[in-house]
Formats: sequence, structure tokens, C-alpha cells
Amino acid sequence: MEQFSGKAVFPGIVFGKALLFTKPDLQVDSSPSSNPDAEWQAFQQAVREADTQLGILFEKTRTELGEEKAMIVGIQRMMLEDGDFLEAVERMIQRDAARAAHAVDQAGKQFYELFASMDDAYMRARAPDIADVFRRLTAILLAAETDFSLTEPAILIAEDLSPGDILTLDRKLIRAFVTCGGSLNSHTAILARILNIPLIVQTNIPLDRRLDGQYAVVDGYNGVIYLEPDAETEALLEEEQRKHDAERAALESLRGISAVTRDGRRIELAANISGIADLDAVLDNGAESIGLFRSEFLFLGRQDYPGEDEQFEVYRAAAVVMKGRRVVVRTLDIGADKQAPYFGLKKEENPALGLRAVRVCFLQPKVFKTQLRAIYRASAWGNIAILFPMIASIRELRKCREFAAEARAELVEQGLTPGEVEMGIMIETPAAALCAEELAREADFFSVGTNDLTQYTLAMDRQNPRLEPFMDTHHPAILRLLAMTAEGAARAGIRVGICGELAADPEMTRQFIDMGYEELSVAPSLIPEMRKRIREL
Repeated sequence: MEQFSGKAVFPGIVFGKALLFTKPDLQVDSSPSSNPDAEWQAFQQAVREADTQLGILFEKTRTELGEEKAMIVGIQRMMLEDGDFLEAVERMIQRDAARAAHAVDQAGKQFYELFASMDDAYMRARAPDIADVFRRLTAILLAAETDFSLTEPAILIAEDLSPGDILTLDRKLIRAFVTCGGSLNSHTAILARILNIPLIVQTNIPLDRRLDGQYAVVDGYNGVIYLEPDAETEALLEEEQRKHDAERAALESLRGISAVTRDGRRIELAANISGIADLDAVLDNGAESIGLFRSEFLFLGRQDYPGEDEQFEVYRAAAVVMKGRRVVVRTLDIGADKQAPYFGLKKEENPALGLRAVRVCFLQPKVFKTQLRAIYRASAWGNIAILFPMIASIRELRKCREFAAEARAELVEQGLTPGEVEMGIMIETPAAALCAEELAREADFFSVGTNDLTQYTLAMDRQNPRLEPFMDTHHPAILRLLAMTAEGAARAGIRVGICGELAADPEMTRQFIDMGYEELSVAPSLIPEMRKRIREL
């Protein structure tokens, strides 16, 4: 028996044959080209072909996994339009007489090294995505076959895996992933969590030996892979698996039972989703409502704005599936870390404090009105509410309500009958929390976005991993703002919930209930455990 360790990304214990995932080596010709114009045309054609391939993969991913997950592919498509990259390739082809494949290879390495050396862990984690794009372009230019064939269930072992690798494989045959590289916040890690496939990264398993066909066990709880485990080890892991299965079964037994504390306080458990592909998870995990539908992912990873009919169909589908249970649609929250080039937003020194959410909507009223019309049309099919993000003042709330009133009036004039739609606001700035009582007089409900509220209160960029040692999500100032928000809502008699990551923090559940929060909205997979926890309080 051999044992290798790494960092666990997604839990689970699986047994099966190991298979080494390899990619063919792409050999590029570094000799000078005699026809730069032909090489440039070949490059442009390769870009178009790569975009077509990624477009097909994007639509497949969006259909199967939803808008947010498809953005993993969308980001790669955006790289094909990057001006710095295109300029670097053109310069090497036209000025240095480089062949197109060689120019792409060299530019790709430069961009990969740039991202891989960044201090920001999130940006470092994008380096494999960049390498994947350039490899795709190079393969097209060389007319090379790069597909990896997976014909039977296997535990895939690799140096690293890109999102494209995972999305093109038959996921029913993937038991687990084990990589030597990778990171906890890479897109590959995100996909593993979405697909419920155990993943261990940064392992010390050697790849320069025969691995194919060896019997292996992956312990995704402790970050260990065993090759040809002995009988005692396998028995222990089987027992561990039975224990985890029993825990899941215990949670399953609570399906359909309300989350009520022992002293009779009922908490609504809602789900955060990014598209209709998440609806199965909402129902499977027993969510009582959708507390946050992130509509911005309809706008990402594409070349132009989604139309009113396209948006309407998505919101209508959610309303129909939920059968009268509430669906809270957050209006467009573009900007900051969520960019769509066709919006024409200029680069900002500090985008988290710049144009985003309703600020963008106010500057692009046609886009805002189109979305509101789509939401109102869908409201005739179920229980839909509107949630406005990044509200910092009563003036902004009133302006949002004016837009909504205009959108509804237009539909009525056209002979349509929108449903009754509540309008709430996200409390995610200290300004909104401090003015909660005033805002509560004109809002129908509050939903607290603790991620942004934390970063704005502590003046710490939540995307910067170097600040993690200083990031205190239980800071007294944050707790006071949360309490003020709940108190302001209670005085006005409106509903108040939390939809940020802190909603799932087990150390905070009791405090939230004591503060007066009536709803906790989290990732669908977390709902069963939260139901159990609340019923034990």
C-alpha cells in the first residue's frame, strides 16, 4: 500500500481504478515565417474557431449547470478578445516573423506567468484557465487532436485539470480527481464542488510511474489517496463511508420538516441560486423558497445584453417550478468582480467602490427597465419579489421604485396583468444598516449581504487572501450593524433575512435568531444541515 496526501477540496470516499490523465505535447515550429500576413490570417481564423468551440461548451454548461457555472467558460471566451493578448501575438507575427502557433505559445506563457505570479490568490487561480485557452488555440493552429478518452469509471490523476477538461469528459464516469497542482479556489475546484465529485489538489503523488489500472481509494475528507490499500485500511475507509452515509440519511429524514427551534421560533430556509439549472438542487434539499436569484449571470459570458423575452423565460421557469413559493430576484449586480465588456464600463482603481449594481442600472436605464419588465411579466406565473442591490440611501430606493412603477405601467398599457411584486433591498453597506429604520418605511423587506457588508465595514477587500488573517466576520461592528438592521425592520414590521455567506455560519445561527432574523438563505446543499442545527437550538 502507498499513501499520498494533499489538500481536500470536496469531501467523499470513493473506490476504483486509477487513470493518469495526460495531454499530448504540442510541438510548435519556432523557425521564422516567410508570410506574416498568412500567419496572421491563420491566427484570426483560429480565434474564431476557438470561440465557436467555447461557445458550444458554454451553452452545454449553461444548460446542464446554470449561468454562474457557465461563466467559467465565458471567462475563457473573454480572453480571446483581450487587447493586450491580440496585440502581443500580432507584434510577434508581423514584427518578429513568428509563426502563428509559436506566437500564441509565447504570448500564452507570458500571460500565464503574469497571472501565476500575482499576489492575489484569486487571480493566481485563473492562470490555468488562461493556459487552457492558449493551448486550445495552439492545438487548432497545429490541427492537433487533444481529446482525452474516458471509457470506464475511473479516479483521474493529473498534474492539473482545467475546467475545459472536466466539462468535455463524461462526468458519469469520473469517480474523483487527484492533482499535483491546483488550488482551493480554482475554477476546477469550483466545478468539483458543483458536480459533487471528490477532489484533492496539491498532492505528492508521483506521475512518472505506471498508475493506470491500480486500485485506489480517495479520502476526500482528509485529503489522502491510497494506492492498492491493504485490507485493514480499506475496511476502515468503508466504515468511515458508512458513517457519513448515515449522517446524510439522518438529514434526509428531516426533509419537509420546518426549521423550528425548541422554543418555537420558526426560521425560513431559502436557497441562493444563479440560474434555473440550480432548481433541482433547491427542491432536492428542501428549500422553502429562493432567497436570492443572482440575475447578473444572465448577463455574463456573452457578447450582448439578454433580451426581455430571454430573461422572462428564465424568471417564469423559476416561478413555475417553485409553485407559489417565493422567488426573490436580485436585479443586475454587474461591476466590481463581475464584468461584461459590452457594458462599456471603464477600468477603475477600486471597482468594489465604483460603478456596480444599481449605480450601473441608473446609468443604463434601458437595460434596467428591460429587466424589470421581464420580472413583472414572470410575476403573473408565481410568487416573485424584487431585490435591489447596493442601496445606500432612501433616494436610491425611491429611484428604483420609480423605474419599477414605470415598467409595470408599460405592461398594463399593453394589456398584460403583472402579479403583485414586493420590493426589497440588500443591506450590504454600513450606510444602509445605519439608516435601516428609515429605509424600512419604504422597503417591503430586507436581505443582508454579509460578504460586502463585512468588506465595507472592515475596509478589507474580500478578494484579497492576504487579508484573511485580519478578516473577522464576527467583528463587534458587523454584529451591531446586523442588530440595527433587524431592529429597524422589526419597528417597521417588515421581513428581514440574511443571504450572505455568514448565514451558514454555525457559530452565528443562534445570534441571528435572537436578533430577529426570520430567513437564512444559503447554498442549496447546506440547507439540510442547517435545518438539523436550528431544530436542535
